[in-house]
Amino acid sequence: MKWSFIIQQKLKAALLLTAIMALIILSTFISRSNIRGMDNSFSAIYEDRLVPTIDIVYISENLYHKRIALSRHFLSDTRVTSPAIKVQLQAHNQCIDSLINAFEKTNLVKEESASLSALKSHIKAYTSLEQNVLQLLEADNKKAGQELFEQQGTLVFQQAIKQLNKLTKIQSVVGQKLLKDSHSEAIQFQAVSTFQITIAIVIGLLILGLIHSAKITDRGNQPFHLN
Repeated sequence: MKWSFIIQQKLKAALLLTAIMALIILSTFISRSNIRGMDNSFSAIYEDRLVPTIDIVYISENLYHKRIALSRHFLSDTRVTSPAIKVQLQAHNQCIDSLINAFEKTNLVKEESASLSALKSHIKAYTSLEQNVLQLLEADNKKAGQELFEQQGTLVFQQAIKQLNKLTKIQSVVGQKLLKDSHSEAIQFQAVSTFQITIAIVIGLLILGLIHSAKITDRGNQPFHLN
């Protein structure tokens, strides 16, 4: 009877230990998944949100520099068909293309892809319009060139800036969602950690109780002459 009870207690202890190991392993996998999710979210916030937002600022800056450069030449007596203005505009165009190519390599949501595609179309239209303005100036038709630049050029320029602003808003919305997801995963990780500690304490107390019960039974079954 004594050995049967001890074996039962050991089996209970073994089952409890197996249960705690299984729970710890399961919660560890959940914790790793939460940590991986938080790491991915933070990486996405930097690589796919913060960096592209900076690129948007630089794209906008280059567009404004191009417009200012061409506008200044209309106000000066210098021929706008000089190599200097063409080189300047080409440098800004190359910078814009490089920034857009970098933007396209990031993880884009559906709204970003559509807005970026529209932005590329507006920038392409504005670049083509600049070339038309330069051709009119080369043909010594400054008035027509200036009208094209100030009227249609202003419209296309504003459309490009509008798309840049739209991209910025999308970046903000998606970034906020990523932060919310990271916060949720952090809460889950904290809950799992608390669960691990609680389970470990409860099962540890149960095991101590089983051991203590086995000792009392063992003492109670000792021969009378040993008491």
